[in-house]
Amino acid sequence: MMAPFLTIAEASRLIAAKKLSPVELTEACFARIRALDSTLHAFICLTEERAMADARAAEARAMAGARLGPLDGIPIGHKDIYATAGIPTTAHSKLLEGNVPDADATVVRQWAEAGTVLMGKLATHEFAFGGPSFDLPWPPARNPWNPAHFTAGSSSGTGAAVASGMILGGTGSDTGGSIRGPAALCGLAGIKPTYGLASRVGVQPLAFTLDHTGPLAWTAEDCALLLEAMAGHDPADPASADRPVPELVAGLGGGVKGLRIGVVRHFFETDHPASPGVRAGIAEAERVFASLGATVRDVTLPPMLDFQACGWVILVIEAYAVHEPWMKTRFNDYGELFRDRVALGGLLRAADYVQAVRRRRILCQQVAAAMADVDLLLTAPAPAEAPEIASVPKWVSLEKPSFTIPFNVTGQPAMSVCTGFGAGGLPVSMQLVGRPFEDALVLRAAHAYERATGWREQRPARAA
Repeated sequence: MMAPFLTIAEASRLIAAKKLSPVELTEACFARIRALDSTLHAFICLTEERAMADARAAEARAMAGARLGPLDGIPIGHKDIYATAGIPTTAHSKLLEGNVPDADATVVRQWAEAGTVLMGKLATHEFAFGGPSFDLPWPPARNPWNPAHFTAGSSSGTGAAVASGMILGGTGSDTGGSIRGPAALCGLAGIKPTYGLASRVGVQPLAFTLDHTGPLAWTAEDCALLLEAMAGHDPADPASADRPVPELVAGLGGGVKGLRIGVVRHFFETDHPASPGVRAGIAEAERVFASLGATVRDVTLPPMLDFQACGWVILVIEAYAVHEPWMKTRFNDYGELFRDRVALGGLLRAADYVQAVRRRRILCQQVAAAMADVDLLLTAPAPAEAPEIASVPKWVSLEKPSFTIPFNVTGQPAMSVCTGFGAGGLPVSMQLVGRPFEDALVLRAAHAYERATGWREQRPARAA
């Protein structure tokens, strides 16, 4: 019999009170994996022996009153672009089959030191970009709300595993939306922190100046717990910000009274019209925030297409730079989607990249000016409910502009938060965006919204 769904915060309190055994919690999660993962394909590799050892150690600490912190004994998974010492790390690609790193990624080490229980490595789009692909050594992850539908990517396995309760939280990465997309389509909370807040050392790069590491979990509170444990300066990451670790959990209960929230309405009404379900969820979120004492008004940013053109050029050129040696020698070992998308980067000119970098600085200035008299932005993270997985086009990112890449371009903290359910009973979400290094404010507003609504009480029926 599987344990009922628990958030990280709930499980942590029960473990601290000696009312929940980390060993029993871990066993319950493995039971859920055995029941569901043959359909959802969230995991590439299970680490059951390691997990049970982690759980027994956490239980011993709990019984001795010596817990390492709120994550001690919590089952988690790592996206399979995070290096794990002695455990395969494949990036979901034939090119890295059999790759076993000698050292952990910085974030993997940080979470291990916090006492987390490593359940395994999670599916991703190939090298965090090529998906959903059906020509790779492992199948793509599927959406727990309806397995015929897409999880979004590239943190696809993390989205599926958390939504279905196979783990309580996990790592993602976000270069153009790869945390916020799966969070939106799988009905989770997922935050792309400020660029430089969390280390990327030991994480397979996609585009150096756009890559972010961050967590996905069921609630904003859980994301705060996870992000606080992975934030901090890492001298080995040249983009790492040399700042103290922010207090993300302590201020969660501060509410939104007096906050000024700017709705970027033209993104989801004009630039890329969103589905009725997405729009209805955002309209209700506006009402909720206003009822909690926030001031809500419209804000205008540059058109989404400006961010898309700038971000896409930078992304594919930087990705090509990472993969050029293999692209030249092992082109056909990549899946079709990855190789065709990244090959574009080899056809663009140095002048194109320089102009995109120049435009990026202008866009950052324009967003900062638009936020001069608002504290947060609110917009959509995805245009609609999850599509069927077999219908996702190869060039989906070029057909219409992305709601998420604008904030990779600017590097600001941005978070997906579930706002209910739309067509087919599939989740819909909003995106909250803060000024650089105001991650705590984004999480605080998300937490206030979740506490004022009932969406966190609903889980996928197939996972119950």
